[in-house]
Amino acid sequence: MSTLNPDKVTKALETPFIREMAEITQHMWRNGWDERNGGNVSYLLDEEEVAKYLDIHQVIRVIEPAFPVHELAGKYFIVTGSGKYFKNVLQDPAGNLGVLRVTPDGSKLELLWGLENDAKPTSELPSHFMSHIERLKVDPDHRVVIHNHATHVLAMTFIHDLDEAKFTKTLWEMCTECIVVFPDGIGIIPWMVPGSSEIGRATAEKMKEYHSVIWPQHGIFGTGTTVDEAFGLIETIEKAAQIYMLVAHHEIKQRITERELSDLAAAFGVTPRPGILSL
Repeated sequence: MSTLNPDKVTKALETPFIREMAEITQHMWRNGWDERNGGNVSYLLDEEEVAKYLDIHQVIRVIEPAFPVHELAGKYFIVTGSGKYFKNVLQDPAGNLGVLRVTPDGSKLELLWGLENDAKPTSELPSHFMSHIERLKVDPDHRVVIHNHATHVLAMTFIHDLDEAKFTKTLWEMCTECIVVFPDGIGIIPWMVPGSSEIGRATAEKMKEYHSVIWPQHGIFGTGTTVDEAFGLIETIEKAAQIYMLVAHHEIKQRITERELSDLAAAFGVTPRPGILSL
C-alpha cells in the first residue's frame, strides 16, 4: 500500500456513506467472513446525499460495465473495489472504495470518487446490479447488497440438503428470532463460477422472492434498505448456521416446533413463506 495522507483519510471518513462502508467491511473482515479479497458490497445512494460531500459534476474517469444497466440509469452507488482487502478499507477508503454514477443511457459508469490507482469496481458488480434491479422492483426503499463468505453458512452447504424449504426450516429452528428476521426464507442457486453474468442472473432471479441468496460452497448475498439491515440479515443467518453446525451431529432432545414457529410469526406480525410449515 502506498503512503497515505492522514488528512485525506480523515476527510473521507467524515462522509457518512464512506464511513459506513469502511466500518461494515471492517466488521465483516474481523468476523472472518472476508478473507483476503473475498466479499463485496454495493450501496445505492441518493443524489442529494452525494452532492453534499462530492462534486457530482467532476467525473474522474469512465468505466465500461459488463452490460448495460438501463434500469439503474442516473443512479449513484458506493462499491468495494476488485481485488481489494476489506481489512484495508478503513485505513485507505479512496484506494478500496469508489462512488459511481450510471450514465443517463445506462451504458457506462462515471467514477466520482475513489478507486485510486486505476482500481476497478468489484468483479461481482453484475450480480450486484442485477440484484439491485430486482429488489427495487419489489421494494422501492431497497438500498444495499452485501456478499461475503460467512463461515458456517458455507460449511452448512456441504452437509445439508440444498432444498430451499428444508434449508430455511432448519435455520428457523435454530434461533427464536430467525423466522421473524427472514420470514421469506433463503434462496439457493446451484454452484456456479463467480464473477459472471450467468451467476448474476441466477442470483437476481432468486432476489425476486428472497432477501438473501446462498451460493453453495462459496458464501451468501444479503440485501436490505440500510447497511445495518443487510448486515443484520446475514449475521442472523450465520448465527443460525453456526448453531446448526454445533448440534448437527448430536442427538436433538428438543427443538422449536412448527406450532411455536407459527406462534412466533403471528406474535411479530410476519408471514412465513408458504410451503415450509405444514400447519
